[in-house]
Amino acid sequence: MSNVRSLYRRHRPRSFADMVGQEPVVRTLRNAVQQGKVHHAYLFVGSRGTGKTSTAKILACCLNCERGPTSDPCGACDSCRAIANATSLDVIEMDAASNNSVDDIRELRESVVFAPVSGRHKVYILDEAHMLSAAAWNAFLKTLEEPPPNTVFVLATTEAQKVPPTVIDRCHRFDFHRPTVEQIASVIRRAAESEEIQIPLEAVVAIARSATGSFRDALGTLEQLTIYSGSEIKLEDVLAVLGVADAALMEDVFEALAAGDSRSALAAVAKCVQRGRDSAAFVADLEVHARELLVVQTMEEVPAELSLTPEGDTRLLEQAERIPRALVVRTLDLLAAAMEAIKAGADSRTQLELALVKAANPEVDASTQALLARIERLEAQRGSTGSLAAPPRVVPPAPVPPRTAPGEEDLWPVGEEEPVARQAPVADAASQANTAPVAESAVAVADPEGEPEQAQASAVAPDGLAEIPAVSCDLESIASLWPAVVDLIRSENALLGALIDEAWPVELKGDELVLAFAPNDAFLKKKAEDHANRTMVGTALYQLSGLRLRLAYELREQGSQERERRSSEPGHEDLVARLMAEFDAEELPRDSTV
Repeated sequence: MSNVRSLYRRHRPRSFADMVGQEPVVRTLRNAVQQGKVHHAYLFVGSRGTGKTSTAKILACCLNCERGPTSDPCGACDSCRAIANATSLDVIEMDAASNNSVDDIRELRESVVFAPVSGRHKVYILDEAHMLSAAAWNAFLKTLEEPPPNTVFVLATTEAQKVPPTVIDRCHRFDFHRPTVEQIASVIRRAAESEEIQIPLEAVVAIARSATGSFRDALGTLEQLTIYSGSEIKLEDVLAVLGVADAALMEDVFEALAAGDSRSALAAVAKCVQRGRDSAAFVADLEVHARELLVVQTMEEVPAELSLTPEGDTRLLEQAERIPRALVVRTLDLLAAAMEAIKAGADSRTQLELALVKAANPEVDASTQALLARIERLEAQRGSTGSLAAPPRVVPPAPVPPRTAPGEEDLWPVGEEEPVARQAPVADAASQANTAPVAESAVAVADPEGEPEQAQASAVAPDGLAEIPAVSCDLESIASLWPAVVDLIRSENALLGALIDEAWPVELKGDELVLAFAPNDAFLKKKAEDHANRTMVGTALYQLSGLRLRLAYELREQGSQERERRSSEPGHEDLVARLMAEFDAEELPRDSTV
């Protein structure tokens, strides 16, 4: 059987002109060769497959080419061919991962003193240099600092932080950056043309993206595909070999989520599994697609790093315009939670389906974020424009001057003149996604001298965005919503959430809501009356109810009664104890087996 070199070795760049994506490195080394200023030690840093070893070999060819030294080696002379075939006696490649002891470095030091055999320079390429032991580095340090004439060391590493600073100081460092998808695709197309492989652009892009910044991985995948399907490669072949989800399938999932159609979302999962793809990998694919949607929504265009084909870019942009940004963000959170659960040992398909059902139907999710998502869905039904803002955060406002009129305490004091900040807590969809809302302009204020009926109206949002529908303006409705208000506050400020949990709505007087603390909670009442705390509580109440109410805090016996009532409700431990007593059961340790 003939020993055929792999595809990535056959198409390894042989000159600086063949290098792709490392222009600063190429330009500096070219100039160093042309000006005769080649340093005696170089440190090449970069992730795998970015061209570190290939660049070191090209530098060796430049120094030892029969036409040189030259920045454009011929590639045809005996020296160039020997270096390309790894048979040159003047270019020594050493794997530091398996030759990292002091004895190995001693052998290197002994060989360094000999003059080049056939070329002008001896070039030592030390791959995975960070794997050398501390003792080996100490033995190598003096030789690296003062090598014999016409000797060049090239140290290649993926983890520069593990290389001693004393070594880095003695080298010229070059950082090899990850190539873009477009750059990797150009290398794949060039290799495919050379090998007479027919492959559509969509398949090329899929291979380039799966390579995650590695030219070697991309060409290795291309070679694997030629074995799988011959000289004519189709997109279906690429998806099957790589085990990645079809872009159309992921688009269908997000269309189903936006429509609230969990059945179609789960059908897409079933189709993915039927094709033999792993559910955990599909979670990662959906996360990537959600990230692309979020980037496009924020940038309002398809950036170069996400660009695939003109048709694919158009589909991505159109879907980003249709899908609410808040849904994309929430889906990202749910997918991240699913991935964490999968890492902890949970079933991947179950966690994926759970995440998609929660994203499509917020009503089945008891979290505060799900409640906000339900409110946003109501906004959309009441005539919002295109994109929706992300769920607003509860944040305290910037300090503003208090009113001069004594005894007049609005929820948000806005100065001595007539209040003007009377609008909903959003500015526009783009700024909402990137910056926290400023509470001074983020919350509507009820005029203390206005009619009580104003508190029942929905708060009007600026710039044509959807209004926040208000709940019924009665004490019972507000009291039923109060636990969700406390949860929302606790998600932003745990201390204030614990404090305000001790209060309870006890009276609604027009547009003023009275919150009662127990008579012995005077300290808590004083802290709650702080301007920033009062504002945050009012903001949370507004965001969940749409009601514009002023807050008043009092010490009442009714607050003590409410606390006793809540504390008397059976908790988890009480329910478990009652169940054990009812069925004469006992609790088994977690690590026990039946």
